[in-house]
Amino acid sequence: MAETSLPRLTRILGEQLAASVRMPLPVHTRRRIFGPAGLPGKATAIVGMRRAGKTTFLHQLRRERIEGGTSRERLPYLSFEDERLAGLDASHLGVLVNEYHRRFPGPHGAAAAVTWCFDEIQLVPGWERFVRRLLDGERAEVFITGSSAALLSREIATALRGRAWQVLIHPFSFEEAIRHRGSSGSEEGSESEAAAFLTGRGRSWLERALLDWLEAGGFPEVQGLDAATRQRLLRDYVDVAMLRDVVERHDVRNVAGLRWLVRHLLGNAGSRFSVEKFHGALKSQGLAIARDTLHQLLSHLEDCFLVRIVWMESNSERQRMVNPRKAYPVDPGLIPVFDRTGRANTGHALETAVLVELERRGFDVTYLRTPEGYEVDFLARIPGGGMELVQVCADLSDPATAAREFRALAAGGVLFPQARKRLLTLTRDGLPAEAPADVEVQAACEWLLAPAAAAEVEGCRSS
Repeated sequence: MAETSLPRLTRILGEQLAASVRMPLPVHTRRRIFGPAGLPGKATAIVGMRRAGKTTFLHQLRRERIEGGTSRERLPYLSFEDERLAGLDASHLGVLVNEYHRRFPGPHGAAAAVTWCFDEIQLVPGWERFVRRLLDGERAEVFITGSSAALLSREIATALRGRAWQVLIHPFSFEEAIRHRGSSGSEEGSESEAAAFLTGRGRSWLERALLDWLEAGGFPEVQGLDAATRQRLLRDYVDVAMLRDVVERHDVRNVAGLRWLVRHLLGNAGSRFSVEKFHGALKSQGLAIARDTLHQLLSHLEDCFLVRIVWMESNSERQRMVNPRKAYPVDPGLIPVFDRTGRANTGHALETAVLVELERRGFDVTYLRTPEGYEVDFLARIPGGGMELVQVCADLSDPATAAREFRALAAGGVLFPQARKRLLTLTRDGLPAEAPADVEVQAACEWLLAPAAAAEVEGCRSS
């Protein structure tokens, strides 16, 4: 950027700084995260799938600070998507800091209290150096968010050299979705709306809402849309993630192979996936693609949060690698968009929702195959210690089905005797008449609506 453009750049950055103090914050449904939203001395990177609500969450953090007594002048927000900032690089960002201190000098030492909020910062080449300088020289807090094409989890740690703390934002959970629906997205009253549902009032409404959410999913923009519009919008989300986060970023040449892979993974949620078998299926269709390329594409799709991969539980790395993985979309609403069978697939949607909720709560998740050939959907290692065996079945009213699920949990319990056993089903009507004493059987609404893993929800209780 030419030296003569610095006055114009200073003016534009000053306008953004002034607007961040003057403009009202967007109204939104409060997002719940598990764990701290930031750590001292680290830049907080808000990561997740495109359109999941990362920018909105950034404004939520600002609102919470303001409600806690922080002056808005100490919470500057800048979006680098402004086309007038094209050509900006890290060497010019010092102008931003100087302009901020000129406009908002504050009392002596107040610079330590500044919390910088940067949206789409990946558009500025060399942004990592600027953020590290803020952390070291200005003693500021820094929150960043942006396109997952350039803010992937493994890259943030490298770029910031251990100075990053990540907050994962997935699409709305069921609890967030009913608050959004009950409050029409407004901040005020959303918690009281949720509390009404959690006390058991309107149970039939709640079960109907769960089915609707499993079909529509949790992306904020699709809430309340008709099925045709929703599916078109979700398909656009997937196309953008494929083209910008995978094809453009990684210079993928075999776009046809990528599309086949995405359709297969999103339309077969929870199925075991083998690169070898899929490679053979593509070859039989006359589509040439290398096995190594498929491995790379699968990794790219997981990195951009479109797909979540669950490995088989094993102490042997080789055994983990040679056994099939299980693949899930990041949101159950993507399943009907890509499923070609025409079936409802409620069971697959519920299993997907449980996995994403486990990940949202910070659990480390694998699936389990026992020596007897039984499969447990998830072995979830709880943050801070402990583990759970989690089995998901939409309908347990058939005694034979319930017995099969209990056998799998019992076999898993032999391998992991310290693990808590949990069986989740779709509704209260689907609960079995009897269950082993060491298995906690719950309607899915109870577990999904719990504010923490150990919470109980009155009115959806299995006992």
